[in-house]
Amino acid sequence: MAPHKLNSNSSGNSSVSACSQADNGFISSFSLFPEKAVQELLQSPVQGSDDHLIEFSESLRTVAKALRKVAEGKASAQAEAAEWKRKYELERTRNLQFEDRGKSCLEPCADLDDLKTNNIAKQPTLYNNVANGLSEECCSSNGICSHEVLRDGKPDSDSKMVRKYCRVLRNLSYQKLTHTLMASFKLQWCCKGEKSDQHKHDIVSFERGNITTAERSSKQISLTWESSPQTVLILTKPNSISVQILCAEMVRWLRQHKKLQIYVEPRVKVDLLAESSYFNFIETWSDDKEILKLHTKVDLVITLGGDGTVLWTASMFKGPVPPIVPFSLGSLGFMTPFYSENYKECLESILKGPISITLRHRLLCHVIRDAAKDELETEEPILVLNEVTIDRGISSYLTNLECYCDNSFVTCVQGDGLILSTTSGSTAYSLAAGGSMVHPQVPGILFTPICPHSLSFRPLILPEHVTLRVQVPFNSRSPAWASFDGKDRKQLAPGDALVCSMAPWPVPTACLVDSTNDFLRSIHEGLHWNLRKTQSFDGPRES
Repeated sequence: MAPHKLNSNSSGNSSVSACSQADNGFISSFSLFPEKAVQELLQSPVQGSDDHLIEFSESLRTVAKALRKVAEGKASAQAEAAEWKRKYELERTRNLQFEDRGKSCLEPCADLDDLKTNNIAKQPTLYNNVANGLSEECCSSNGICSHEVLRDGKPDSDSKMVRKYCRVLRNLSYQKLTHTLMASFKLQWCCKGEKSDQHKHDIVSFERGNITTAERSSKQISLTWESSPQTVLILTKPNSISVQILCAEMVRWLRQHKKLQIYVEPRVKVDLLAESSYFNFIETWSDDKEILKLHTKVDLVITLGGDGTVLWTASMFKGPVPPIVPFSLGSLGFMTPFYSENYKECLESILKGPISITLRHRLLCHVIRDAAKDELETEEPILVLNEVTIDRGISSYLTNLECYCDNSFVTCVQGDGLILSTTSGSTAYSLAAGGSMVHPQVPGILFTPICPHSLSFRPLILPEHVTLRVQVPFNSRSPAWASFDGKDRKQLAPGDALVCSMAPWPVPTACLVDSTNDFLRSIHEGLHWNLRKTQSFDGPRES
């Protein structure tokens, strides 16, 4: 086909040269090349046997079919929209009619608020009849009386129209009737997926406009023994002569006066047996498989050391943790409120019960490599009591970390690293990096940057139910390193991710007084928090 012939055919058709305006205001692409013009082009004789012209004619035929389908879809959509509009107008008119009829019926009846307050004395008979659903007179033959709506049972009238209007008026929820028709419902915390590691027990109830929580995780928790403890595990700080001496004394006292079974670490048993053959009754374990079953054998755990010993104890239990009684024999004492000098009185009180405990939440961490097929293909989970730290390691480059919270983008960390801390670890590395001190009973996750290269990057405190994902992007100059409670260091290459959520197994630690008193005392004694010389009283005064 010659080019001039194509131009003559297209110019002869006015629909091709003119762009028709669509109904919705924009120029229709269909009007630029209508199906009629395409058919004329297809019917024109093809001179020669050029393969390109044959291919061009087939393409035009395909375009014509596509344009026909677009036109049919557009017409169908317009028809469907018109039908929905008609149904909406019909339903709206019907509802307005029901509303007018209901108001005309309710006007002659006494106002509900007047019946409850001012007009009770004036109209006792009417009020009692309405409240009991025994009114014999109806305000309208085709309407509905107030007692038909106020009653919770079935209406007395047998009219189907009355019952129909009653249902409509209840759905409309008139303001006068909300005091008696307000619905009660319950809200329950939910988790993503049935296999989620987050277990929620708090139930929020709503009734008569009052929203309350059935349980508060911040309230003080008390532990009462249903049966006396029989087995005690004692864990000690290594390489300390004073701790070794105290451990031997405590084992003797617990065995002779309390008749308890004693578990210790293998190295501690070796040291005690080297001291005396009396300690043959002490039990221990031989491999890691027995450690996994310790929580089923041990009723109570006693730690002799500092906060590091408590962290080591928590890392031994990969699931449930027995109650821990931490004695202060180290340099830090944020989680060790008991003094070793009077250990007999303390253990007497604890074995008798009840005792106040602090549930210290832990983070459950998974490392997902870039080569993983899906999110479920992870490395062995790691539980941390203080924090997990992602830093740049020995690299001289800034870390580049992409952070997500429940699949929502949070920020990109450029600096020395990031700390994801529990509230128990808020007085540790997170505090040194500028994070806030948080009561250990507060369920939350601290999001604290380490030396960020941004003045506006401030720490966050996120709720406990979220899942955090920290990923090293592919354009990162260097890998990152993750450490869990200061150990178990793992490298995160570009494409790798670290996923953290609140673990379902907290670490219960015994309190000397209660969780709040112990926490405040620890920051006063351990950090000398807000320690300042008192202002002199004999200075200048306001006149």
